[in-house]
Amino acid sequence: MSIKVLVFGTGFAGQGHAKAFQDAGAEVVGIVGRTETVVTQVAKDLNIAYSGTDWELALEVCKPDAVSIATPGGAHVNAIKQAIAFGCHIFCDKPLTQSGETALDIYRLAQQRGIKTAFASSFRYLPEIIHAKQLVADGIIGEPTEVECISHFNLDRNIPFGWSHSIEAGGGRLNNNFTHLLSIVTSVVGEKILSISGEVRNDMPQAPVVEGVHNFTQRRNFIPQDINDPDLQWRDCDVEWSYTVLAQLESRIAASQPVSVLFKHGGLVPRFNEDHIVFHGTKGSIYIKGHYGDGPLYVWQEGQWQEKVLPQSIAQQLPNIECPTQRSWTHLASQFVKDINGEKVEAYQTFEDGCRYQMIIDLIRKNDRFVDVSQLL
Repeated sequence: MSIKVLVFGTGFAGQGHAKAFQDAGAEVVGIVGRTETVVTQVAKDLNIAYSGTDWELALEVCKPDAVSIATPGGAHVNAIKQAIAFGCHIFCDKPLTQSGETALDIYRLAQQRGIKTAFASSFRYLPEIIHAKQLVADGIIGEPTEVECISHFNLDRNIPFGWSHSIEAGGGRLNNNFTHLLSIVTSVVGEKILSISGEVRNDMPQAPVVEGVHNFTQRRNFIPQDINDPDLQWRDCDVEWSYTVLAQLESRIAASQPVSVLFKHGGLVPRFNEDHIVFHGTKGSIYIKGHYGDGPLYVWQEGQWQEKVLPQSIAQQLPNIECPTQRSWTHLASQFVKDINGEKVEAYQTFEDGCRYQMIIDLIRKNDRFVDVSQLL
């Protein structure tokens, strides 16, 4: 049965979700955005029949079986509640919402209505992450003991103010970077998160206000030429741009103690060596280049690092799409559509995971995990 999908959002994620569901065999019956001229053009470009700026009206007109929520996180709650009221299954990008409280609210509402949900923290579907999961399951590194996730993005400190600068809008590096990394690590090691501790830092207290930014991936193009212009307006930022998080996970492979995980991310600082993800164990280690582990992958064997070729079986199970972000969305959307149609699929993340992640992020943002040692002596 062809599933009818309505998409909320017209930016990078909105267009990506629409393409993902089209590639998954669903019928994207409509798309909604905040700006009429933009949503009209996107609908035309993607061959979507209905476009509009009123989400609730679109639900009534399009009568979708499922919806895709692809706006910044701060706009998710009301749209999701309205979709639940219409009985739609829901595919939502990360973060689930802007707070643990609202995430718990919509998670419970979806449970009560028997709604199927998918949480698209989807870089766990990168080929080398799946490869690492397979290698760990095969016992290549023995019992997992620790994981390192190190990344530095060197974002420009003068990128124009937008949703990424505001907690209320769903911004911050925890919402939009840590969610992916936590999903990646749990997919490889084990889904059960036992404990968490962390600290955050806001290195961009203000950002310039510039009109015309629609797609956040293009925001560097809108940086003012004269950042010292006295007429330039600025807005305060209240999100973290760097974080350090320690976690303990329960390994799905029998282990005598929890797996220790370090997540270290600097949003505004340059990298010197490669960003990477490393899985250490009692018998060896797996190193993957890239902040989200897009490869290549190396295994520590016989006293040296050896590159491992990606098995064809993994490449064949994923969509033949070059862009890793689009490929990951399409894979998850395909699983979601099949599940709605009653087909048996692999387990995927749901609102339960998104809610747990948001509650964890709230705890980390409290920055209350330090012990004062200044007066010990």
